[in-house]
Amino acid sequence: MKTQIFATLISFTVTVLVCPVLLPILKKLKFGQAERALGPESHFKKAGTPTIGGISFIAGMIASCAVLGLTRSFDLVFALVISLLFGLIGFLDDYMKIIQKNALTDTKNLSSASLGMRGRHKIVMQFSVAAALAVYAAYHPNIGTDVLIPFLSINWDMGLLFIPFVIFAAVAVVNASNLTDGLDGLAAGVAMIIMVFFLIFSGAKGYSEISILSASTIGGCMGFICYNFNPAKVFMGDTGSMALGGAVIVCSVLTKTEFFILIAGAIYVIEALSDIIQVAYFKATHGKRFFKMAPIHHHFELSGWPETRVVIVFWTFTAVCVMLSVLAAGLNIY
Repeated sequence: MKTQIFATLISFTVTVLVCPVLLPILKKLKFGQAERALGPESHFKKAGTPTIGGISFIAGMIASCAVLGLTRSFDLVFALVISLLFGLIGFLDDYMKIIQKNALTDTKNLSSASLGMRGRHKIVMQFSVAAALAVYAAYHPNIGTDVLIPFLSINWDMGLLFIPFVIFAAVAVVNASNLTDGLDGLAAGVAMIIMVFFLIFSGAKGYSEISILSASTIGGCMGFICYNFNPAKVFMGDTGSMALGGAVIVCSVLTKTEFFILIAGAIYVIEALSDIIQVAYFKATHGKRFFKMAPIHHHFELSGWPETRVVIVFWTFTAVCVMLSVLAAGLNIY
């Protein structure tokens, strides 16, 4: 456990130290957030807040893993690289948003256009990274194509279904993490709490490499929340949210706990479903909305909840889900 504590502290410290250095650079480069003109009015004041701040906790994760295990474990190297590749896709999306924002936003930094990478280009890249993860796991001598079933403590060998299943799960989790990044501190806090499950599970089951990645992600999120909680001084951007989604899915795949994301990561499921329901209902009813706004965290905002209340309730709900996940895994921890 000492190694995991050190991993958390190293990542936290690096993130906390990098943020103050990164913020002036982002401001100088005019890497500011463009808020949607159709988004909640309370968010208009956030326009221009530096984004791509996810670089800070990515630096923390890299530093922590480098100090504690990269040279000793290829599994840890691979897991970190997959997380970083998803973060890189997010960075490209962020960069394009910033370039397009300069041409399309009005004087208030509000955009009426959909900014960023074309959806099909983003999906192709995400599928490519997800496929690499799926193939690696399927042919890994200590992982294979079986997955652990919650509450039953049995492994199901998915055989030929495993690779497409992991690809779908990876793309879904990364994009759900991206959707969750809509309120100050929400995405970082939710990911941090979800990773507690993987830290507990990997430590109990002997997945030492994954426990280091989990701990470093927790530390990075802790450090980032110091600057990202309401009112946020910096946003993580797609760079950070996709890297966090990548860390969650890679930890689950390499520990055979893909189905546990449905429990520990229930917020991801709810956020994604709310978006799907909103779009489907809008099209089916020719313009009516099921929620006041999607994803669902915006629905609660527009229902009168303060932003901080939504965030804390979502954190609390995720903590309860993580406890249920520990029970579903049949872990005996004393």
